[in-house]
Amino acid sequence: MIVAVAGQGREAAPVPPLAGFTVGVTAARRADELATMLERRGAVVQHGPALRIVPLADDAQLLESTRALIARPPDVTVATTGIGFRGWIEAAEGWGLGDDLITVLGKGTVLARGPKARGAIRASGLVDAWSPESESSAEVLDHLLASGVDGQRIAVQLHGEPLPDMVEALAMAGAEVVQVPVYRWLPPADVGPLDRLTDAVLTGGVDVLTFTSAPAAASLLARAGERGLRDALLAALRGPVLAMCVGPVTAAPLQDVDVPTAQPHRSRLGAMVRELEVVAPARARWLPVAGHVLELRGHAVLVDGALRPVPPTGMALLRVLARRPGRVVARAELLRALPGGGDDEHAVETAVARLRSAVGEPKLVQTVVKRGYRLALDPAAGPVPLGGHCGAGGLR
Repeated sequence: MIVAVAGQGREAAPVPPLAGFTVGVTAARRADELATMLERRGAVVQHGPALRIVPLADDAQLLESTRALIARPPDVTVATTGIGFRGWIEAAEGWGLGDDLITVLGKGTVLARGPKARGAIRASGLVDAWSPESESSAEVLDHLLASGVDGQRIAVQLHGEPLPDMVEALAMAGAEVVQVPVYRWLPPADVGPLDRLTDAVLTGGVDVLTFTSAPAAASLLARAGERGLRDALLAALRGPVLAMCVGPVTAAPLQDVDVPTAQPHRSRLGAMVRELEVVAPARARWLPVAGHVLELRGHAVLVDGALRPVPPTGMALLRVLARRPGRVVARAELLRALPGGGDDEHAVETAVARLRSAVGEPKLVQTVVKRGYRLALDPAAGPVPLGGHCGAGGLR
């Protein structure tokens, strides 16, 4: 972003699109990759994995399913994820069953849910017969039912969670379904980081919460319920905190409880981050103040496009002042907004002084003698552009 400085004709240096925002990461798998992408775009990242993954080679359930399919080969195999299918083949090789598994799968029809699954199938030496453009399990199911499955043995590679609708529909159509749990999600062994992430969401320390799997969303809500915080968490996700999901399958558990979500058109990690680059700044509050353009982000402001980090106390004051820009806010009300509370109104004066120093433009916040403080809203600026989460694009 490059913004002209009001009244001076100069331009501020470009600011990374996610600078000033704190993004929570709930992912277990590829969390470091996601965090790196976010940080490169200026975000502060807080990680609290909502799940842990059972290692493939240690999964007795996967071994049992693999042996059953080698003993009685499937007529059709459905690969739902690339990493899952590759992991299945690698685990079978580790058990000395790799060649046998490839042989029996090759005798039947192999379907891929999407391009990554197709790539893994071909990398193993097999050939996929069909893949939907939508990358949807529902479209795979429709294809199978349309082709007829009565009497067929169908192996369905799961992707971290059960697919009860697909399994039930196939069974009702006369198929024998073998579920292949290539990797399984379990609650995190240490819930401390997840609890700290939830607490940060509830105290306004997180602006965006990212989800890369439906089980992670369900696990976060379940853990919040155990702590008696589910209602508070839902209120935050329905209000100031954006729930950013990698795709519609991931978003489903949140949408089921009326949490609005943002998601990219393609269910990819990179696409999710690129979508967030657009959606997060669109939720910021813009105000014409004292001849400048003030943009409020999570833990920072932009003054004429220049990034100004602001301490939590200062941001708390600024948000209260921005609710009624141009109007006086009494010291007592500002005092209630300060972290830690207290009853000494001199704490407000100190906090305002530090806020002015942080934003670098003292005239943005005006003192109104014996009454309080206000943002020096430009009277000739016209209607105030609100921005904020209520008008954000990309929400579904």
